[in-house]
Amino acid sequence: MPSPSVTLRFLAAPTDVLMAGSNSVHGGRVLQWIDKAAYACATGWSGEYCVTAYFGHIHFDRPIPSGHMVEVRSKIAYTGRTSMHIVNEVLSRDPREGEFTRAADCLVIFVAMDENGKPTPVPPWEPQTDEEKRAKDAAISRFDLRRDIEAAMRAQTYTADSSAPELVTRFLAKPTDVNWGGNVHGGTAMEWIDEAASACSMNWAGRQTIAVYAGGVRFYKPIHIGDLVEVRARILRTGTTSMHMSVHVHSGEPRKGRGGLQLALHSSMTYVAIDDDFKPQPVPHFQPTTDEDKRLHAHDLSLKELRDAYQPLPLVGPLGRV
Repeated sequence: MPSPSVTLRFLAAPTDVLMAGSNSVHGGRVLQWIDKAAYACATGWSGEYCVTAYFGHIHFDRPIPSGHMVEVRSKIAYTGRTSMHIVNEVLSRDPREGEFTRAADCLVIFVAMDENGKPTPVPPWEPQTDEEKRAKDAAISRFDLRRDIEAAMRAQTYTADSSAPELVTRFLAKPTDVNWGGNVHGGTAMEWIDEAASACSMNWAGRQTIAVYAGGVRFYKPIHIGDLVEVRARILRTGTTSMHMSVHVHSGEPRKGRGGLQLALHSSMTYVAIDDDFKPQPVPHFQPTTDEDKRLHAHDLSLKELRDAYQPLPLVGPLGRV
């Protein structure tokens, strides 16, 4: 019987830090770690090549310092016909100390694929322990919320009729970006999102920022080696210390130009401005002026209201000593 869980353990390296002068791992790298552990869990359970379909409810509880021992725990919580819903925890500790504490958690959905690139059935997972049953209930409690958030995000349009703070990056997908199936790692694409959104949020705030939440991360199509990739991050709404953003990733053949780019990935992200001691700091207020900016401002508020209304069950329970 295949194992329903995978644990990766390693040291956070200086190369996992995004900003000069910072000693903390950036959120995109944490998402990449999660994607790799969840992929190993999904392929181990299904016995098939798997693709990332969805990242949801990613909470960054605290930064992870470079040099910390990191542990990424991924376990099957629920299986559909071809999908695996995987609960992930990221923990870390100083190597000189003995206690891990949680830094992030989220739900990732993978779909198993056959040799023709079509979804294929996976072995059913039946929880046995109380904790496994709790995790399954938590995954199921997110079905309707995920459906409504995806529908709300798909219904929005983004045009040039905007005065919102925005940052765009463009580059070619490299051979080092892809997984064993020849497609760009889902975690790598998430890292691109974090880099663009971090730059946009820091430019607006005028100081360092950190990711505190990501949600509604839907993968629409694979990205291949040599594709032209465009990552567009836009601030939709600001709070006292926070910036709520939407990020789109488009990709396609370079010879077709921007007109050949198709939506590959969409995510909502939240960043908080911080000082050198990681204490939240005020950010300039963004006042929407165009009709589109006002609509997207209301849209972002509606996503918060949806999450508050559904109140899904916690993905992970209290953390004990490891």
